[in-house]
Amino acid sequence: MEQAQQGADVFFLLMGAILVFAMHGGFAFLEVGTVRHKNQVNALVKILVDFAISTVAYFAIGYSISYGVSFLANAETLSSAQGLDLVKFFFLATFAAAVPAIVSGGIAERARFVPQCAATALLVGFAYPLIEGAVWNKNFGLQDGFFATTLGAPFKDFAGSIVVHAFGGWAAFAAVRQLGARIGRYDRGRSISPPPSSIPWLAMGSWLLCVGWFGFNVMSAQSLKGISGLVAINSLMAMCGGILAALIAGRNDPGFVHNGALAGLVAVCAGSDVMHPLGALATGAVAGVVFVQMFQISTNKWQIDDVLGVWALHGLCGLWGGIACGIFGLTALGGLGGVTFASQLVGSLAGALFGFIAGTVIYFIVDKLFGFRMSADDERRGADLAIHKIGANPEDDVRLGRV
Repeated sequence: MEQAQQGADVFFLLMGAILVFAMHGGFAFLEVGTVRHKNQVNALVKILVDFAISTVAYFAIGYSISYGVSFLANAETLSSAQGLDLVKFFFLATFAAAVPAIVSGGIAERARFVPQCAATALLVGFAYPLIEGAVWNKNFGLQDGFFATTLGAPFKDFAGSIVVHAFGGWAAFAAVRQLGARIGRYDRGRSISPPPSSIPWLAMGSWLLCVGWFGFNVMSAQSLKGISGLVAINSLMAMCGGILAALIAGRNDPGFVHNGALAGLVAVCAGSDVMHPLGALATGAVAGVVFVQMFQISTNKWQIDDVLGVWALHGLCGLWGGIACGIFGLTALGGLGGVTFASQLVGSLAGALFGFIAGTVIYFIVDKLFGFRMSADDERRGADLAIHKIGANPEDDVRLGRV
C-alpha cells in the first residue's frame, strides 16, 4: 500500500513539474509578443537557455543548499522511494528557473546574452536557494524561531508569492536599475513606448502561464494526500479578479488584461490554501489594479524601463500576495487561520528586500566582470545573440523584420 502511494505521488509531482515547465513557454511568448521584432529570436533562445542553466546550477549546487540533498554525492537517493526525491527536484527546479525567466522580461532588448547567463547561474545556484530553504525547509531556524515565537505563526508562502515572484521581481528591479533605459525610450522627459510587437503572441504567453499555474499552485501540496480543491478554486477566483480589475483600471488595454490574469495568480500563491474564495477574488482584484497603476507610474513618471513590467507584476503583486495571506487567511475574514498579519508583513518585506539585495550584488558583479549592457550598435540591431548573429546580412534583417 505504501509503495502504491509513493508511486502515485511520483506521478502527481511529475505532472506538476511538466505543467510548470510548460509555463516557461508562456514566459517566452509573453516576452516575444511584447518586444520588438528584431529581438524576438533573442527572447525565445534566452528563456530556453536560462532554463537549462538554472536546472544544472540547481542540480549541482542550489538544491543541496535548500534541502541538504546532493545528487552528486548520494547515489542511494537516486533509487529511493521510486524516484520521489528526483521528481521533487524536477518540480522544484521548474520553480527555481522561473526566477531568471521573470528577470528576463524586465531587462529585455539591451542585456547581453552571455552575462545574463552568468547571472542566472549565480541567482539559481546560490541566492534563490537561501530564501527557498529558509521558508520551505525551515533552514536557519527563522520559521520555528523568530516568526513562530515572536510574530505568532510561521511565515506562510504556500506556492511562492514571495519565494519565487517577489524575490524574482525585486531582483529584476535591481537589474533594470543597473542597465538603465533602452536607447530612445525616453526623450527630454517624455516616454516613448514601442507598442507590443504581437498581441496574439502576448496573449498565448498569458494563456500558457495561466494553464500551467494550476500545476504551480495545486501541486505545491507535493503529494496526493495533501492536495486541496480549495487551492484550485482560489487560484481560479484570483485569476478572474485580476482580469476584471485590470480590464477596468487599464481601460480595456489588451496587454493589461492578459497581464491582469497573471497578477491575480502571482498574488494568490502565498495563501491559496487558507483563503476563502471571496478573499482570493479580492486578492486578485487588488493585484490587477496594483499592476496597471504601478506599471504606468514606474514607466512614465519614474522612467524605469522595465519592458514587461515584471517589477510591478511579480515584485509588487507578489509582495501584496504575501501580505494578503495575513489578511484573508485569518478566520475572522473567512480563512482557515494559522497565520498572523505581523508574520506575513515582516516575512514579505524581508523576502522582497533580500531579492533586491541579491539582484543588486549579482548584477553589479556581472557588469564589472563582463559588461552587462549591449553596445549601442548591437542594441539598435538587436544583435547580441551568439547563436544567431543578426546583422551579418542586413538585407535579410529587413526582410525578416528584425530591424
